[in-house]
Amino acid sequence: MPKVSSVIVPYAAYLRVYEPLAAFPEPERAHWSRYARRTDLPSYQDELRRSLADLLPTPPVPVPVHESGDAFVAEVDGVVCVCPWRTRLRGWQALGELAEDFPAPVLDALLPPVVRRQTAQDYERWLEGNPDARPWIRTATWQVPINWFVLVSDEEREYDKGGGGPGAPAPVLRYRTPMVQARRRVARGLRALKEAMDEGPLIDGLVDVGRWLEEFHPRSLVELDYGGLVHALPAGELEDDHSAADVAEGIEALRRGDGTTAGAAYGRLVERWRSVRDRRSAN
Repeated sequence: MPKVSSVIVPYAAYLRVYEPLAAFPEPERAHWSRYARRTDLPSYQDELRRSLADLLPTPPVPVPVHESGDAFVAEVDGVVCVCPWRTRLRGWQALGELAEDFPAPVLDALLPPVVRRQTAQDYERWLEGNPDARPWIRTATWQVPINWFVLVSDEEREYDKGGGGPGAPAPVLRYRTPMVQARRRVARGLRALKEAMDEGPLIDGLVDVGRWLEEFHPRSLVELDYGGLVHALPAGELEDDHSAADVAEGIEALRRGDGTTAGAAYGRLVERWRSVRDRRSAN
Protein backbone atom coordinates (compact mmCIF):
# COMPACT_ATOMS: atom_id res chain seq x y z
CA MET A 1 0.00 0.00 0.00
CA PRO A 2 1.51 3.39 -0.94
CA LYS A 3 2.20 5.71 1.97
CA VAL A 4 0.42 8.99 1.26
CA SER A 5 0.82 11.02 4.46
CA SER A 6 0.91 10.72 8.23
CA VAL A 7 -1.29 13.80 8.65
CA ILE A 8 -4.60 13.20 10.43
CA VAL A 9 -7.55 14.15 8.24
CA PRO A 10 -10.44 15.14 10.53
CA TYR A 11 -14.03 16.34 10.46
CA ALA A 12 -15.83 13.45 8.71
CA ALA A 13 -18.18 10.91 10.31
CA TYR A 14 -19.37 7.67 8.72
CA LEU A 15 -22.33 5.33 8.55
CA ARG A 16 -21.16 1.92 7.31
CA VAL A 17 -22.71 -1.44 6.48
CA TYR A 18 -20.62 -4.60 6.82
CA GLU A 19 -22.10 -7.49 4.83
CA PRO A 20 -21.28 -11.19 5.33
CA LEU A 21 -19.19 -12.77 2.60
CA ALA A 22 -22.21 -14.82 1.53
CA ALA A 23 -23.90 -11.62 0.34
CA PHE A 24 -21.32 -11.13 -2.44
CA PRO A 25 -21.37 -12.99 -5.77
CA GLU A 26 -18.30 -14.71 -7.10
CA PRO A 27 -15.60 -13.79 -7.95
CA GLU A 28 -16.00 -10.79 -5.62
CA ARG A 29 -16.64 -13.09 -2.66
CA ALA A 30 -13.32 -14.85 -3.18
CA HIS A 31 -11.55 -11.49 -3.42
CA TRP A 32 -12.96 -10.30 -0.10
CA SER A 33 -12.27 -13.65 1.54
CA ARG A 34 -8.59 -13.34 0.63
CA TYR A 35 -8.58 -9.65 1.52
CA ALA A 36 -9.98 -10.25 5.03
CA ARG A 37 -6.98 -12.43 5.88
CA ARG A 38 -4.54 -9.56 5.37
CA THR A 39 -2.62 -8.28 8.37
CA ASP A 40 -2.10 -4.75 7.00
CA LEU A 41 -5.71 -3.59 6.58
CA PRO A 42 -5.98 0.16 5.88
CA SER A 43 -7.96 2.65 7.96
CA TYR A 44 -10.45 5.36 7.04
CA GLN A 45 -7.61 7.87 7.37
CA ASP A 46 -5.70 6.04 4.63
CA GLU A 47 -8.65 6.41 2.27
CA LEU A 48 -8.99 10.12 3.02
CA ARG A 49 -5.28 10.77 2.52
CA ARG A 50 -5.34 9.06 -0.87
CA SER A 51 -8.34 11.14 -1.92
CA LEU A 52 -6.68 14.38 -0.82
CA ALA A 53 -3.49 13.43 -2.66
CA ASP A 54 -5.52 13.16 -5.88
CA LEU A 55 -6.58 16.81 -5.51
CA LEU A 56 -2.99 18.09 -5.56
CA PRO A 57 -2.20 17.67 -9.31
CA THR A 58 -3.20 20.29 -11.90
CA PRO A 59 -5.89 19.71 -12.96
CA PRO A 60 -7.06 17.86 -9.84
CA VAL A 61 -8.46 14.31 -9.96
CA PRO A 62 -11.76 14.58 -8.05
CA VAL A 63 -12.68 10.91 -8.55
CA PRO A 64 -10.25 7.96 -8.78
CA VAL A 65 -9.76 6.56 -12.27
CA HIS A 66 -10.24 3.01 -10.95
CA GLU A 67 -12.52 1.69 -8.23
CA SER A 68 -10.90 0.83 -4.94
CA GLY A 69 -10.30 -2.81 -4.09
CA ASP A 70 -10.13 -2.07 -0.37
CA ALA A 71 -12.67 -2.60 2.39
CA PHE A 72 -13.16 -2.45 6.14
CA VAL A 73 -13.42 -5.83 7.84
CA ALA A 74 -15.31 -6.93 10.96
CA GLU A 75 -16.16 -10.28 12.52
CA VAL A 76 -19.75 -10.69 13.72
CA ASP A 77 -20.50 -13.82 15.79
CA GLY A 78 -17.71 -15.65 14.02
CA VAL A 79 -18.83 -14.51 10.55
CA VAL A 80 -16.47 -12.36 8.48
CA CYS A 81 -18.19 -9.23 7.17
CA VAL A 82 -16.77 -6.60 4.85
CA CYS A 83 -17.62 -3.02 4.01
CA PRO A 84 -16.21 -2.16 0.54
CA TRP A 85 -14.87 1.36 0.23
CA ARG A 86 -16.24 2.00 -3.28
CA THR A 87 -14.28 5.26 -3.24
CA ARG A 88 -14.92 6.02 -6.89
CA LEU A 89 -18.70 5.68 -6.62
CA ARG A 90 -18.81 7.75 -3.43
CA GLY A 91 -16.59 10.38 -5.05
CA TRP A 92 -19.00 10.74 -7.95
CA GLN A 93 -21.94 11.06 -5.60
CA ALA A 94 -20.16 13.57 -3.35
CA LEU A 95 -19.20 15.69 -6.36
CA GLY A 96 -22.86 16.07 -7.24
CA GLU A 97 -23.56 17.46 -3.76
CA LEU A 98 -20.75 20.04 -3.68
CA ALA A 99 -22.91 22.81 -5.14
CA GLU A 100 -25.01 22.69 -1.95
CA ASP A 101 -21.96 23.28 0.25
CA PHE A 102 -19.91 25.93 -1.58
CA PRO A 103 -20.64 29.18 -3.44
CA ALA A 104 -19.95 28.95 -7.17
CA PRO A 105 -16.70 31.04 -7.11
CA VAL A 106 -15.23 28.87 -4.34
CA LEU A 107 -16.29 25.66 -6.08
CA ASP A 108 -14.78 26.84 -9.38
CA ALA A 109 -11.50 27.55 -7.59
CA LEU A 110 -11.47 24.12 -5.99
CA LEU A 111 -12.55 22.16 -9.06
CA PRO A 112 -12.67 23.91 -12.46
CA PRO A 113 -16.05 23.62 -14.25
CA VAL A 114 -14.53 21.61 -17.11
CA VAL A 115 -13.26 19.00 -14.62
CA ARG A 116 -16.67 18.78 -12.95
CA ARG A 117 -18.49 18.43 -16.28
CA GLN A 118 -16.18 15.67 -17.48
CA THR A 119 -16.50 13.81 -14.18
CA ALA A 120 -20.30 14.07 -14.27
CA GLN A 121 -20.35 12.69 -17.82
CA ASP A 122 -18.14 9.78 -16.76
CA TYR A 123 -20.56 9.00 -13.93
CA GLU A 124 -23.59 9.07 -16.25
CA ARG A 125 -21.92 6.63 -18.64
CA TRP A 126 -20.92 4.34 -15.78
CA LEU A 127 -24.45 4.35 -14.33
CA GLU A 128 -25.87 3.07 -17.62
CA GLY A 129 -24.08 -0.22 -17.01
CA ASN A 130 -24.47 -0.18 -13.22
CA PRO A 131 -27.99 1.16 -12.51
CA ASP A 132 -28.32 -0.61 -9.14
CA ALA A 133 -25.01 0.54 -7.69
CA ARG A 134 -25.07 1.79 -4.11
CA PRO A 135 -22.34 2.58 -1.57
CA TRP A 136 -21.72 0.69 1.65
CA ILE A 137 -20.59 3.92 3.32
CA ARG A 138 -22.26 7.27 3.91
CA THR A 139 -20.20 10.29 4.95
CA ALA A 140 -21.10 13.48 6.78
CA THR A 141 -18.75 16.40 7.44
CA TRP A 142 -18.73 18.51 10.61
CA GLN A 143 -21.72 16.66 12.04
CA VAL A 144 -23.41 13.34 12.65
CA PRO A 145 -26.91 13.59 11.11
CA ILE A 146 -29.60 13.19 13.77
CA ASN A 147 -31.35 10.48 11.77
CA TRP A 148 -28.22 8.29 12.01
CA PHE A 149 -28.60 8.15 15.79
CA VAL A 150 -32.05 6.62 15.40
CA LEU A 151 -30.39 3.40 14.18
CA VAL A 152 -28.40 2.75 17.36
CA SER A 153 -28.79 2.73 21.14
CA ASP A 154 -26.67 4.17 23.93
CA GLU A 155 -25.94 0.62 25.16
CA GLU A 156 -24.08 -0.02 21.87
CA ARG A 157 -21.82 2.99 22.35
CA GLU A 158 -18.07 2.23 22.27
CA TYR A 159 -15.69 4.94 23.47
CA ASP A 160 -11.91 4.74 23.72
CA LYS A 161 -10.18 7.95 24.80
CA GLY A 162 -6.94 6.94 23.03
CA GLY A 163 -3.40 7.56 24.20
CA GLY A 164 -3.38 11.34 24.34
CA GLY A 165 0.27 11.76 23.35
CA PRO A 166 2.22 12.10 20.07
CA GLY A 167 2.00 8.89 18.07
CA ALA A 168 -0.60 7.43 20.44
CA PRO A 169 -3.87 5.93 19.15
CA ALA A 170 -6.57 8.50 18.44
CA PRO A 171 -9.87 8.49 20.36
CA VAL A 172 -12.63 6.29 18.96
CA LEU A 173 -16.36 6.81 19.38
CA ARG A 174 -18.66 4.47 17.50
CA TYR A 175 -21.84 2.42 17.70
CA ARG A 176 -22.36 -1.02 16.17
CA THR A 177 -25.72 -2.74 15.85
CA PRO A 178 -27.22 -5.70 13.93
CA MET A 179 -29.06 -4.76 10.76
CA VAL A 180 -32.36 -6.17 12.06
CA GLN A 181 -32.18 -3.84 15.07
CA ALA A 182 -31.34 -0.82 12.92
CA ARG A 183 -34.30 -1.48 10.62
CA ARG A 184 -36.63 -1.99 13.57
CA ARG A 185 -35.56 1.32 15.11
CA VAL A 186 -36.08 3.14 11.83
CA ALA A 187 -39.64 1.81 11.60
CA ARG A 188 -40.45 2.74 15.19
CA GLY A 189 -38.87 6.15 14.86
CA LEU A 190 -40.79 6.94 11.69
CA ARG A 191 -44.10 5.97 13.29
CA ALA A 192 -43.46 8.26 16.26
CA LEU A 193 -42.29 11.17 14.11
CA LYS A 194 -45.14 10.95 11.59
CA GLU A 195 -47.72 10.85 14.37
CA ALA A 196 -46.20 13.90 16.06
CA MET A 197 -45.27 16.24 13.20
CA ASP A 198 -45.71 17.10 9.55
CA GLU A 199 -43.27 16.01 6.91
CA GLY A 200 -39.85 17.59 7.34
CA PRO A 201 -36.09 17.09 6.93
CA LEU A 202 -35.83 14.70 9.90
CA ILE A 203 -38.53 12.40 8.53
CA ASP A 204 -37.20 12.65 4.97
CA GLY A 205 -33.68 11.81 6.13
CA LEU A 206 -34.85 8.81 8.13
CA VAL A 207 -36.91 7.50 5.20
CA ASP A 208 -33.85 7.80 2.96
CA VAL A 209 -31.60 5.96 5.42
CA GLY A 210 -34.23 3.25 5.89
CA ARG A 211 -34.47 2.62 2.16
CA TRP A 212 -30.69 2.41 1.94
CA LEU A 213 -30.53 -0.20 4.73
CA GLU A 214 -33.11 -2.36 2.94
CA GLU A 215 -30.62 -2.93 0.12
CA PHE A 216 -28.27 -5.01 2.29
CA HIS A 217 -28.15 -8.54 3.68
CA PRO A 218 -30.31 -8.92 6.84
CA ARG A 219 -27.34 -10.34 8.79
CA SER A 220 -25.22 -7.27 8.14
CA LEU A 221 -23.64 -5.05 10.79
CA VAL A 222 -24.39 -1.31 10.89
CA GLU A 223 -21.70 1.00 12.25
CA LEU A 224 -21.95 4.70 13.14
CA ASP A 225 -18.39 5.99 13.49
CA TYR A 226 -17.49 9.52 14.59
CA GLY A 227 -14.32 9.10 12.51
CA GLY A 228 -12.29 12.30 12.35
CA LEU A 229 -14.89 14.26 14.30
CA VAL A 230 -13.17 13.02 17.48
CA HIS A 231 -10.48 15.61 16.68
CA ALA A 232 -13.03 18.42 16.50
CA LEU A 233 -14.48 17.77 19.95
CA PRO A 234 -12.65 18.37 23.25
CA ALA A 235 -12.01 15.15 25.18
CA GLY A 236 -14.50 16.02 27.91
CA GLU A 237 -17.29 16.76 25.46
CA LEU A 238 -16.53 13.57 23.55
CA GLU A 239 -16.67 11.45 26.68
CA ASP A 240 -19.98 13.02 27.70
CA ASP A 241 -21.52 12.77 24.22
CA HIS A 242 -24.55 10.48 24.43
CA SER A 243 -26.42 11.76 21.38
CA ALA A 244 -28.04 8.39 20.66
CA ALA A 245 -29.57 8.43 24.15
CA ASP A 246 -30.91 11.95 23.56
CA VAL A 247 -32.49 10.92 20.26
CA ALA A 248 -34.05 7.80 21.80
CA GLU A 249 -35.42 9.88 24.69
CA GLY A 250 -36.88 12.42 22.29
CA ILE A 251 -38.59 9.79 20.14
CA GLU A 252 -40.00 7.99 23.17
CA ALA A 253 -41.32 11.30 24.50
CA LEU A 254 -43.03 11.99 21.17
CA ARG A 255 -44.60 8.53 21.32
CA ARG A 256 -46.07 9.44 24.75
CA GLY A 257 -47.19 12.86 23.54
CA ASP A 258 -44.71 14.60 25.86
CA GLY A 259 -43.59 17.55 23.76
CA THR A 260 -41.71 19.22 26.64
CA THR A 261 -39.33 16.29 27.18
CA ALA A 262 -38.90 15.81 23.43
CA GLY A 263 -38.06 19.49 23.03
CA ALA A 264 -35.48 19.35 25.82
CA ALA A 265 -33.75 16.32 24.24
CA TYR A 266 -33.71 18.03 20.84
CA GLY A 267 -32.31 21.18 22.42
CA ARG A 268 -29.37 19.27 23.90
CA LEU A 269 -28.59 17.81 20.49
CA VAL A 270 -28.77 21.16 18.73
CA GLU A 271 -26.51 22.83 21.29
CA ARG A 272 -23.94 20.02 21.20
CA TRP A 273 -23.64 19.96 17.42
CA ARG A 274 -23.83 23.72 16.96
CA SER A 275 -20.42 24.00 18.62
CA VAL A 276 -18.97 21.62 16.01
CA ARG A 277 -20.56 23.45 13.07
CA ASP A 278 -19.26 26.76 14.46
CA ARG A 279 -15.73 25.40 14.12
CA ARG A 280 -16.45 24.78 10.43
CA SER A 281 -17.40 28.44 9.97
CA ALA A 282 -14.23 29.50 11.77
CA ASN A 283 -12.12 27.68 9.18
